[in-house]
Amino acid sequence: MYTLKKSLGQHFLTDENICRKIVESLPVTEGQQVLEVGPGGGAITKYLLEIPGIQFKAIELDTEKVQYLEKTYPAIKGKLINISILDAELPFEGQFRLIGNFPYNISTQIMFKVLDWREQVDVVVGMFQKEVAVRLAAGHGNKDYGILSVLLQAYYKIEYLFDVHENCFNPPPKVKSGVIRLTRLEQPADVISDRKFRVLVKTAFGQRRKQLRNPLKPLFTKETLQDPIFSKRAEELTVADFAALTHKMI
Repeated sequence: MYTLKKSLGQHFLTDENICRKIVESLPVTEGQQVLEVGPGGGAITKYLLEIPGIQFKAIELDTEKVQYLEKTYPAIKGKLINISILDAELPFEGQFRLIGNFPYNISTQIMFKVLDWREQVDVVVGMFQKEVAVRLAAGHGNKDYGILSVLLQAYYKIEYLFDVHENCFNPPPKVKSGVIRLTRLEQPADVISDRKFRVLVKTAFGQRRKQLRNPLKPLFTKETLQDPIFSKRAEELTVADFAALTHKMI
C-alpha cells in the first residue's frame, strides 16, 4: 500500500462514479496524446489506461506512488514521469490534452503552467478546490472573477462541470471540490504581448475595489487615462476589454 502525504496535499478520490465521470469529461479521439497530472493512487488512471488508441503519460512527484502505480497497473510501465509538474518539460511533441485531480496546494500554479503550454494543450479537465474552480470559470461583474479568470479566459472557454462531495475522498478534505473543463478558443483574445497582459491584469486586480485610474496610472499616459473605462473597477471589465487595453499601454 501507499501512505498519504499531507505535505503534498494528498486526498484520494474513492468514488468510482466520480472517477468515471471525470474521465468521460475529457473528449478524446484515436491517437490523442493525454497527460495525467498527479495520478496518486490511480483513481482515474485505471480508467485512462483503458481508453483504446491514446498515447498516455502521467506525471507524479511522489516516488512511492510511482512504485505503487507500476506494481498495481502494469500497463503504466514506461509512461510515468517522476517529477513535479511545475518543473516538467513538455511531455509530448504536438498537441496533447491534460487531466487530473490536481493537488490543491499547487492547482493555481498548474494553471500558469497550462498558460505557458497553451500552444500545445487544447483541452484540460481538472478537479480543484471548489472556490478555485468557481473563480476560474467566473465571468466579469462577479466577485469571484479575478486574475486567473481573465488570463485563462483570454485563451480558453471554461465550463464548470460538477461538484464533488467531500465524502468521495479518503481522507475527506475540509473543502468542497469541483471539476471544470478548459477548451482552447479558436480565436484567442488579441493581446499585444503576454508580459503586458499579465502586468495589466495583476495590477488592475491588485486594488480591485478602486477605480482603475489609480492602480493603472504607471501603465498608461495621462491622455489615455481620461478614457471613461478607467472609471470602472477591474471586475467590471471583460477579457476583451483587458486585451484591448494592452494595445494602449506605455
